Amino acid sequence: MIRKIEVVDYPDLIAIWESAVKSTHDFLKEEDFSYYKEQMPVYFEHVVLLGYEENGALVGFMGISGDSLEMLFVHNDFRGKGIGKILISYAMGSLNVTKVDVNEQNTQAVDFYKYMGFNVVKKSALDGQGKSYPILHMSYN
Repeated sequence: MIRKIEVVDYPDLIAIWESAVKSTHDFLKEEDFSYYKEQMPVYFEHVVLLGYEENGALVGFMGISGDSLEMLFVHNDFRGKGIGKILISYAMGSLNVTKVDVNEQNTQAVDFYKYMGFNVVKKSALDGQGKSYPILHMSYN
Protein backbone atom coordinates (compact mmCIF):
# COMPACT_ATOMS: atom_id res chain seq x y z
CA MET A 1 0.00 0.00 0.00
CA ILE A 2 1.28 3.47 -0.91
CA ARG A 3 0.61 6.22 1.60
CA LYS A 4 1.62 9.78 2.43
CA ILE A 5 4.54 10.11 4.84
CA GLU A 6 4.23 12.10 8.06
CA VAL A 7 7.02 13.63 10.16
CA VAL A 8 6.54 10.83 12.71
CA ASP A 9 7.68 8.40 9.97
CA TYR A 10 11.08 10.07 9.50
CA PRO A 11 13.00 7.65 11.77
CA ASP A 12 11.62 4.74 9.73
CA LEU A 13 12.61 6.48 6.49
CA ILE A 14 16.15 7.03 7.74
CA ALA A 15 16.39 3.33 8.71
CA ILE A 16 15.17 2.35 5.22
CA TRP A 17 17.61 4.80 3.62
CA GLU A 18 20.51 3.46 5.71
CA SER A 19 19.72 -0.17 4.85
CA ALA A 20 19.37 0.60 1.14
CA VAL A 21 22.46 2.80 0.87
CA LYS A 22 24.70 0.37 2.76
CA SER A 23 23.63 -2.32 0.28
CA THR A 24 23.87 -0.33 -2.95
CA HIS A 25 26.31 2.56 -2.44
CA ASP A 26 29.59 0.75 -1.68
CA PHE A 27 31.38 3.64 -3.40
CA LEU A 28 30.26 6.14 -0.72
CA LYS A 29 32.93 7.28 1.73
CA GLU A 30 32.00 6.77 5.40
CA GLU A 31 32.16 10.50 6.17
CA ASP A 32 29.86 11.23 3.24
CA PHE A 33 27.44 8.50 4.38
CA SER A 34 27.29 10.20 7.80
CA TYR A 35 26.83 13.61 6.21
CA TYR A 36 23.92 12.49 4.01
CA LYS A 37 22.29 10.59 6.87
CA GLU A 38 22.34 13.76 8.96
CA GLN A 39 20.89 15.77 6.05
CA MET A 40 18.00 13.40 5.29
CA PRO A 41 15.38 15.20 7.46
CA VAL A 42 16.31 18.46 5.68
CA TYR A 43 15.91 16.82 2.28
CA PHE A 44 12.54 15.37 3.35
CA GLU A 45 11.19 18.89 3.83
CA HIS A 46 11.70 19.71 0.14
CA VAL A 47 9.82 16.82 -1.44
CA VAL A 48 6.44 15.12 -1.40
CA LEU A 49 7.08 11.86 0.44
CA LEU A 50 5.17 8.67 -0.22
CA GLY A 51 5.86 5.35 1.42
CA TYR A 52 5.14 1.73 0.68
CA GLU A 53 3.79 -0.35 3.55
CA GLU A 54 3.81 -4.10 3.84
CA ASN A 55 2.03 -5.71 6.81
CA GLY A 56 1.70 -2.30 8.47
CA ALA A 57 5.41 -1.44 8.27
CA LEU A 58 7.11 1.03 5.93
CA VAL A 59 9.60 -0.83 3.74
CA GLY A 60 10.21 1.71 0.96
CA PHE A 61 9.68 5.37 0.11
CA MET A 62 10.11 8.00 -2.55
CA GLY A 63 10.41 11.77 -2.61
CA ILE A 64 9.08 13.82 -5.50
CA SER A 65 9.51 17.44 -6.51
CA GLY A 66 7.52 18.57 -9.54
CA ASP A 67 8.18 16.07 -12.33
CA SER A 68 11.37 14.74 -10.71
CA LEU A 69 11.89 11.68 -8.58
CA GLU A 70 14.37 12.98 -6.02
CA MET A 71 14.75 9.80 -3.98
CA LEU A 72 13.62 6.19 -4.03
CA PHE A 73 14.79 3.71 -1.40
CA VAL A 74 13.67 0.22 -0.49
CA HIS A 75 14.86 -1.52 2.67
CA ASN A 76 17.46 -4.12 1.73
CA ASP A 77 15.36 -6.92 3.24
CA PHE A 78 12.61 -6.11 0.71
CA ARG A 79 14.68 -5.44 -2.42
CA GLY A 80 13.90 -7.54 -5.47
CA LYS A 81 10.20 -7.89 -4.60
CA GLY A 82 8.87 -5.26 -7.01
CA ILE A 83 8.39 -2.46 -4.46
CA GLY A 84 10.60 -0.01 -6.35
CA LYS A 85 8.69 -0.76 -9.54
CA ILE A 86 5.36 -0.20 -7.77
CA LEU A 87 6.55 3.15 -6.40
CA ILE A 88 8.06 4.45 -9.66
CA SER A 89 5.06 3.26 -11.67
CA TYR A 90 2.78 5.16 -9.29
CA ALA A 91 4.99 8.25 -9.56
CA MET A 92 5.00 8.12 -13.34
CA GLY A 93 1.32 7.27 -13.77
CA SER A 94 -0.27 9.38 -11.05
CA LEU A 95 2.21 12.19 -10.40
CA ASN A 96 3.64 12.75 -13.90
CA VAL A 97 7.23 12.03 -12.90
CA THR A 98 9.48 12.00 -15.97
CA LYS A 99 12.95 12.75 -14.55
CA VAL A 100 15.37 11.15 -12.12
CA ASP A 101 18.98 11.79 -11.14
CA VAL A 102 21.01 8.75 -10.11
CA ASN A 103 24.55 8.10 -8.94
CA GLU A 104 26.43 6.70 -11.92
CA GLN A 105 28.30 4.34 -9.57
CA ASN A 106 25.00 2.83 -8.36
CA THR A 107 24.77 0.53 -11.35
CA GLN A 108 21.79 -1.41 -9.94
CA ALA A 109 19.75 1.81 -9.83
CA VAL A 110 20.93 2.91 -13.28
CA ASP A 111 19.89 -0.46 -14.72
CA PHE A 112 16.55 -0.31 -12.87
CA TYR A 113 15.66 3.12 -14.28
CA LYS A 114 16.71 2.04 -17.77
CA TYR A 115 14.46 -1.01 -17.39
CA MET A 116 11.62 1.35 -16.40
CA GLY A 117 12.12 3.32 -19.64
CA PHE A 118 14.41 6.16 -18.54
CA ASN A 119 17.34 7.27 -20.70
CA VAL A 120 20.46 9.22 -19.78
CA VAL A 121 20.23 12.77 -21.14
CA LYS A 122 23.14 14.40 -19.31
CA LYS A 123 25.95 13.65 -16.88
CA SER A 124 27.36 15.81 -14.08
CA ALA A 125 30.78 15.14 -12.54
CA LEU A 126 29.59 16.19 -9.06
CA ASP A 127 26.46 15.47 -7.06
CA GLY A 128 24.08 18.16 -5.80
CA GLN A 129 26.27 18.77 -2.75
CA GLY A 130 29.39 19.30 -4.86
CA LYS A 131 30.88 15.94 -3.93
CA SER A 132 32.76 13.74 -6.42
CA TYR A 133 29.95 11.30 -7.14
CA PRO A 134 28.98 11.54 -10.83
CA ILE A 135 25.27 11.94 -11.46
CA LEU A 136 23.32 10.71 -14.47
CA HIS A 137 20.32 12.86 -15.32
CA MET A 138 17.69 10.56 -16.78
CA SER A 139 14.41 11.26 -18.50
CA TYR A 140 11.41 9.19 -19.48
CA ASN A 141 10.56 9.78 -23.14
